[in-house]
Amino acid sequence: MGQTASSTASLPTNHSHRSILRSTASISPMLAEEDDLIDDAASDDDDYISNLPDECLACVFQSLGSADRKRCSLVCSRWLRVEGQSRHRLSLNAQSDLLSLVPSLFSRFDAVTKLALKCDRRSISIGDEALILISLRCRNLTRLKLRACRELTDAGMAVFANNCKGLKKLSCGSCTFGSKGMNAVLDNCSSLEELSVKRLRGITDGTVSEPIRPGVAASSLKTICLKELYNGQCFGPLIIGSKNLRTLKLFRCSGDWDKLLEVIADRVTGMVEIHLERLRVSDIGLAAISNCLNLEILHLVKTPDCTNVGLKSVAKNCNLIRRLHIDGWKTNWISDDGLIAVAKHCPNLQELVLIGVNPTRLSLELLATNCQNLERLALCGSETVGDDEISCIAAKCIALKKLCIKNCPVSDHGMEALAGGCPNLIKVKVKKCRLVTCEGADSLRASRGSIAVNLDTGEPEHQELNTGETGAREDGLAMPPVALQGGAANTLQNTTGRSSFKSRLGLIAGRNIVASTLRRWSSFSSSSRNS
Repeated sequence: MGQTASSTASLPTNHSHRSILRSTASISPMLAEEDDLIDDAASDDDDYISNLPDECLACVFQSLGSADRKRCSLVCSRWLRVEGQSRHRLSLNAQSDLLSLVPSLFSRFDAVTKLALKCDRRSISIGDEALILISLRCRNLTRLKLRACRELTDAGMAVFANNCKGLKKLSCGSCTFGSKGMNAVLDNCSSLEELSVKRLRGITDGTVSEPIRPGVAASSLKTICLKELYNGQCFGPLIIGSKNLRTLKLFRCSGDWDKLLEVIADRVTGMVEIHLERLRVSDIGLAAISNCLNLEILHLVKTPDCTNVGLKSVAKNCNLIRRLHIDGWKTNWISDDGLIAVAKHCPNLQELVLIGVNPTRLSLELLATNCQNLERLALCGSETVGDDEISCIAAKCIALKKLCIKNCPVSDHGMEALAGGCPNLIKVKVKKCRLVTCEGADSLRASRGSIAVNLDTGEPEHQELNTGETGAREDGLAMPPVALQGGAANTLQNTTGRSSFKSRLGLIAGRNIVASTLRRWSSFSSSSRNS
């Protein structure tokens, strides 16, 4: 630095910077050439970011997380504009005060196609006025999710549907509009492909004056999902009229569904995926489902009236099934008899999940032998699945990649069998199998290094802690204040008695922290005095 400063000071002060470079060129040509390049670069005031097209800048923004996008939008007015115009997905807190913010929000985010409006259940949600205003500014909306928007009515939904006719996906839960609002969507949105309805309060009183009709959406609907509806069968005309329906999911909807499933399966034969969970359906409904010859995915979860008879009728006719989930709820109505039919007639099976079902070696061996594409297998809560059954799986399931065993009488011998079988196995999860030890899991890992073994015995780890009267450990570290965190998180959700109980626990945890802190201070002070 000193050398450079002195040499520069000796140069004439009345010459320009370029004349200085020319005067030194005779002494060092190479250095002078480098200085010319530096000088030219310094004189170039071009901003390469500014020359970047808006489309490229938008791609950069889209690769960032939400927080980073917000920070980038504050850099300059151009970035704010590009970030807003390139944001297609938006999630808003749909409380009543959102109405005043709608004009400014959607002036900035004018290209939104996917919108989520979610309100806290203890707050007042937006009403029809806000929804209509949003629909006027989001004409290109393709997806809408409504959660706990209890102030919306049929009239507001009707205007919205008329303004956003390009809607492809609608999901609503805990809303209060009824059949008229739903029919307005189905009558106007000719591109609607997915409809998900959960706890729609306007149609749960059992006195629906207007059924849910197919409308113009009947030709485009591919997925219908109904959850926790007291009067879900009013959607029957819609399901029956949706000729191109591919997926039907029914979760915890009251009523007898056997007769309706008979009509649905007779009219809509192209379904490939059906989920039935906690539904009043029997073998009659399963026999109706067997008419869907293209069925590939079937979930039977806690349907206690379904037996081997119904499963066999599905297996015999629906030979394309590749994913089968059965939660028997420990009713033992589905067993080897039904699973053997699946093994004989469903060679394309790739995924099998059995919960509360008691298969034996007889059915498992046939499944492993005939279903050569079986890649994922889960056996949970099965009293009959032991080491012998696991050994059979290890010897026969050549294509198996993932195996989950939960709450079954399997021991370390079963782990040893897996070590020598299933050549394509990459992951094993063992949970609440008390006879499988850490040594057995470690042995499997050691013999098959490519397998990820996840062991959870289900038993809490007991740590011997020497605590005093305050509950703090003698090493000066306080016990984790779990009670304090739980009480703070659930204060508004619990009753007064429970919250006061948790607050007392939180007070104890707080005392632990104070006690341990004082103990560390005293230890530090004594050590300082000794030093």
